Amino acid sequence: MKKLLVLICLFMIFSPTAVGAEGWGFKKNKEGKVPDVGSYSSMLEKHDGFYADHTGDKVVYFTFDNGYEGGYTNQVLDILKEQEVPATFFVTGHYINSAPELVKRMNAEGHLIGNHSWSHPDFTKISKSEMKKELDQVNYAVQNLTGQHTMPYLRPPRGTFNNSTLRLARELGYIHAFWSIAFVDWETNHQKGWEYAFDHIMGQIHPGAVILLHTVSEDNADALENLIVELRKRGYQFGSLNDLMVKKLLPFPLVGL
Repeated sequence: MKKLLVLICLFMIFSPTAVGAEGWGFKKNKEGKVPDVGSYSSMLEKHDGFYADHTGDKVVYFTFDNGYEGGYTNQVLDILKEQEVPATFFVTGHYINSAPELVKRMNAEGHLIGNHSWSHPDFTKISKSEMKKELDQVNYAVQNLTGQHTMPYLRPPRGTFNNSTLRLARELGYIHAFWSIAFVDWETNHQKGWEYAFDHIMGQIHPGAVILLHTVSEDNADALENLIVELRKRGYQFGSLNDLMVKKLLPFPLVGL
């Protein structure tokens, strides 16, 4: 009996997290509204995850995924600094190792650094212990590099998740940060000019948008200042994910914010 219990415990610790995998997605709309994500909404609510600010406030949240450096992040940071706009950068182990000075700059200029995993695996296909290791490595590396002591936000590699990975991430102190606006911007050999990026973002814009961009895109870097200026003209302000979470959890704000 004891042997059986030990085997069950080992299976629970080391078994893959997958019990069916979900890929984040939604039907894009151009009506200025938060997109409907169907059953994903209740899954996120259960584990404190989010993809938009649902208060109706005219605030947008810039987030960037940084798997590797393509030469445009300094330009992005320059614009954010000049325009006094906060952002969250989700980094991988490769990015930390290959672009440590940029990671330091993100932190020094007041941006949040989020967890995008160490090696960008599909969390639903690895064990719980492997998932923990992936997240811990990024967290510790960023702490050692920048002094950022908290890292509450997680963007799952490939946008893949399930109830098990959502639950485990929350147990480890992470909240899944998905998005309500995105487009295919990461194909570096198929950039189409800054107007293309600008039109795709502004065509989907809505109050409370969490915007996903990739810093490997030249189009995004060239469009960013125009996006910020146009959004301000339309009455939008810019928030950090900490601002969003305080709104979401009031009157019980996230510890450490």
